[in-house]
Amino acid sequence: MVSRDIESSRRAARAAAQSVKADSIVKNLVPADYSMLADCVCESDLVFESVAEDLEIKLDVTRRIGDSLRDDAIACSGTSGLPITTLAEALPERLRSNYFGVHMYNPPYNMTLCEVTPTLYTNRVMFDVTRTYLTDVLGRTVVEVKDSPGFLGNRIGFYFINKALQYADQYKFSGGIDYIDAILGPFTGRTMAPLTTSDFVGLDVHRAIVDNIHTNTSDYARETFVFPEFAKQLVEVGRLGRKSNGGLYKMEVRDGGSKHLTVYDITMGTYRNKLDYGFPFAEEMVADLRVGDYSHAVETLVGNRSSEAQMCLTFLLEYVIYALSTSGEVGYDIHSADDVMATGFNWCPPLAVVEAIQLVADFKALARERLSESILDAVDLDRLLADGARSKYDYRTYLRSAK
Repeated sequence: MVSRDIESSRRAARAAAQSVKADSIVKNLVPADYSMLADCVCESDLVFESVAEDLEIKLDVTRRIGDSLRDDAIACSGTSGLPITTLAEALPERLRSNYFGVHMYNPPYNMTLCEVTPTLYTNRVMFDVTRTYLTDVLGRTVVEVKDSPGFLGNRIGFYFINKALQYADQYKFSGGIDYIDAILGPFTGRTMAPLTTSDFVGLDVHRAIVDNIHTNTSDYARETFVFPEFAKQLVEVGRLGRKSNGGLYKMEVRDGGSKHLTVYDITMGTYRNKLDYGFPFAEEMVADLRVGDYSHAVETLVGNRSSEAQMCLTFLLEYVIYALSTSGEVGYDIHSADDVMATGFNWCPPLAVVEAIQLVADFKALARERLSESILDAVDLDRLLADGARSKYDYRTYLRSAK
């Protein structure tokens, strides 16, 4: 493992071993620094680049890899959305065929998704060898995606997350960040609420992902990827999330050592105590899910006319439609969207959401009733759901009895 200096590599190896509780990492992850890069590369069958998500930095490192890479070796990038073909072109022409995108999700011991991306130059034989290695040896759920901004997982996931961030700004006088998270919590089919997820990922990374997608795409949802002004200000002052102990949320230690979770109040520009919102629709859904009554839980969501329940349902409907339509553009089949959301985000995948809603309502009819004309005009709803494809994932795994 090569990084700027040997001590950084040693610290990273120790942290990795502690994270996964495996001392084999310490034995096999050999610390090195950039003065040793050429020797490391020329001895390697596969070189994996995971430097900062900045195109110029990645191009520079890729050129340096190309100076020492063997003709029979593989090079790949862990970028979450930068153009793979552009990165391949930093290599000498003879090496470009063996360069791919290999985007693993974090933490990899919990999230098995690995998006693999060929380029214009890809040698399919070598690509398939790499894919087999990732699947059979590393135990990844491999999804091939096209060389498109954000690839598939982040394109879908950050559509939902950034829309939630925009809604936090829009509803800042109703509570803002924790208000939206309470509406879209684990009972809606995700391990953690969307803005909590953003804090976990880091607002700087979140911004880089959505800025890239907004700049380089032009579909009907493009404006959903505009990063809100209040969040830009948080990034600019270094309030990035969990890694800086202060982003959308902040854990504060009070006198006596007690810890309290606070949330950024957009209207005040300061942190306040996180509130425990008591939405009747959410309380009823959680109670149903605790006893396994999934049908009544979904019926509660669909039938409740409170503004919060309607917002929640609309988010889920829009998530499904965007995921399935984007899967056709960036992936290779409708099930790709399910794979990336289930194994990359641990969210209830779109086809499974359709099956859950179908317990109590016709999904297409409900979508036509609840979604905006702009979305319905932009997608062919009948074509998206024409074959009645069923998910290989069980929605009951994801609808959690927690707020």
